[in-house]
Amino acid sequence: MTKSIVVIPARLAATRLPDKPLAEIAGEPMIVHVWRRAIEAQCGPVLVATDSPAVQDAVASAGGESVLTRIDHASGSDRIHEALQEADPDRTFDVVINLQGDLPTLEPALVRKCVEALEEGGADIGTIAAEIVRAEERANPNVVKVVGTPLARGGILNALYFTRATAPYGEGPLYHHIGLYAYRRAALECFVGLRPSPLETREKLEQLRALEAGMRLHVGLVDTVPLGVDTPADLTRAREILETY
Repeated sequence: MTKSIVVIPARLAATRLPDKPLAEIAGEPMIVHVWRRAIEAQCGPVLVATDSPAVQDAVASAGGESVLTRIDHASGSDRIHEALQEADPDRTFDVVINLQGDLPTLEPALVRKCVEALEEGGADIGTIAAEIVRAEERANPNVVKVVGTPLARGGILNALYFTRATAPYGEGPLYHHIGLYAYRRAALECFVGLRPSPLETREKLEQLRALEAGMRLHVGLVDTVPLGVDTPADLTRAREILETY
């Protein structure tokens, strides 16, 4: 029987929104809202992996647990890997959910869908996507598309490619990739040991490194795209949503 843990990477430095994890929303830091959504998902214990003692203090004040990591990690995957080595050296958990720390309005069901996609058909990594319904997003390079083929069980794709281009060509739905991941522990360890791959470097999409290395990614289809807080405008919108929550 698998045992899963949710790890939330939270880096204090951010170019467009400095001190983002500590941004106040409805009376609490953003990282605390994300931690609460993760608890509500009921996918296992929740751990925050951060490079900031201030973030640690905020999480502790809410009753959560955290690990202080190096400041020089290139990605959230590297940060959660370091945190796991310290927090779970005995490898109690064999599934690791990487939940971004800038999703304060996340629906907990989306976390569960990641795990469901991972467990279907023996994938190495599970993730999620939503059908694109706004025409302007089809050609927007900031909206990452996943190209996949449906599995026998409905609602889950086997990922073939991720791209910033409009793909695939022709009639039919396009899917907006959402950057939540559920890794098998061995897959995470393999992934962080790989060098950046050619297509990853070209598209600036980390998940292509896994595909180029031959890993199997399954994508659960969901009905909503959570609000990622990257700019002051995003933060204003998150406050509007959660102040009426």
